[in-house]
Amino acid sequence: MSAIEVEHLSRHFGDFTAVNDVSFSVGTGEIFGYLGANGAGKSTTIRMLCGLLKPSGGHAQVAGFDVEREPERVKSGIGYMSQRFSLYLDLSVRANLEFFASAYGAHGAALQARIDEMLERMQLTAVQDEVTGKLPGGIQQRVALASSVLHRPRIVFLDEPTAGVDPLQRRSFWQLIRELSSQGTTVFVTTHYMDEAEYCARIGIMVDGQLVALDTPEGLKRTHAPGRVLEVRGPGLSKALDGLKGEPGVLDVSRFGAGASVRVDPERLPAEGLVRLLRSRGVEPLEMDEAAPTLDDVFLALTSAAGRKE
Repeated sequence: MSAIEVEHLSRHFGDFTAVNDVSFSVGTGEIFGYLGANGAGKSTTIRMLCGLLKPSGGHAQVAGFDVEREPERVKSGIGYMSQRFSLYLDLSVRANLEFFASAYGAHGAALQARIDEMLERMQLTAVQDEVTGKLPGGIQQRVALASSVLHRPRIVFLDEPTAGVDPLQRRSFWQLIRELSSQGTTVFVTTHYMDEAEYCARIGIMVDGQLVALDTPEGLKRTHAPGRVLEVRGPGLSKALDGLKGEPGVLDVSRFGAGASVRVDPERLPAEGLVRLLRSRGVEPLEMDEAAPTLDDVFLALTSAAGRKE
């Protein structure tokens, strides 16, 4: 059964199309990733699915309710962590949690026990009486995440939940997300961290308001990052990379620091062929390691393809 159904959803702001004819479904208990560059339409999609923004066209159902005709019923059954902080910065951490829980009708001893549980899980117990606005951004993110799941919603929308959070806390965030999924909660999440996206059952990738790819992480890699990935380093590499993508068998070139990731078609250009090619361009000594394709490769391939088309 689908927790979210989206059919030809669009949103226009004057002459600008933020979301263009998007269709997909999300299963109950699924962790669904929604990726894209800033301005790709991710947050606009979430706001429509949360009943906060009226679609310009198409239809969507969340938890069985129509987002356009029944927005209040949609809001009552979801949790939402927005990209920008939605906390009351002049309240304490605990007071924020109490406020958001009461907005969903939670109260009494069970609520206080649930707040204590989330404070401990998100490592917020020590700061529960601190004024939220005086805390670092990463801690505020943890408070916002706790407030979005406090009432045990059936569906949670998380818009870049780990932005500004240190690596250790990012791991804790995703542990909680996986626990929610295992308990049947549907999680719709956006992120700029491709390593986090690997945790998602399926991923949709938005480019300029359009959903250009939708598959499992491994399926996306097979389809959009085929071939063999070779990481190369050596003096003179930067100059040698100029025009390399035009060589037969070279599918993509991505620079990182002093090195580069070169994706090749092994039938047309085996590793030893790339070695010869780079050495002929003056890279000596040359270091090379093989790497598995990543979602970064997929994202770069799709966004660069869209740029070339435009």
